[in-house]
Amino acid sequence: MDHPITPSRPAVKGMCPYIEVFDMPASLQFYRDILGFQVSQSSGTGDDVDWVLLQLDDIYLMLNTAYEKEHRPTQPDINRTKLHQDTAFFFGCPEIDAMYNYLSNKGITVKAPFITGYGWKAITLKDSDGYAIWFHWPVDNQQ
Repeated sequence: MDHPITPSRPAVKGMCPYIEVFDMPASLQFYRDILGFQVSQSSGTGDDVDWVLLQLDDIYLMLNTAYEKEHRPTQPDINRTKLHQDTAFFFGCPEIDAMYNYLSNKGITVKAPFITGYGWKAITLKDSDGYAIWFHWPVDNQQ
């Protein structure tokens, strides 16, 4: 839905969340290889880079490593990743059962479909950094 541009408000054309990840190859394996995002831009070649811009249709997501390669510890800092529990990405998905089966068949641990308190059918999981990923769709609009 286009909104008229007024002299007091310039146009806004989308949004791209930015998150920090510990292991870029693991994050790309999930977001690109499982969920189907494409790498639109990258800070280098290959998967072991420090920054990528991902795109899936009209959805954008920017990933940046929490540490430059030469300063990356061998394990994630639990105090840092504990803070990820309040970040969630909600994707609209009209075929919840099909997405559940798809993710399960890919070996992803995903909660079985359920109806939320706000009347949407949903599944939820965590990515490798502990960010919550939700696929949901209004029950009245289920296909």
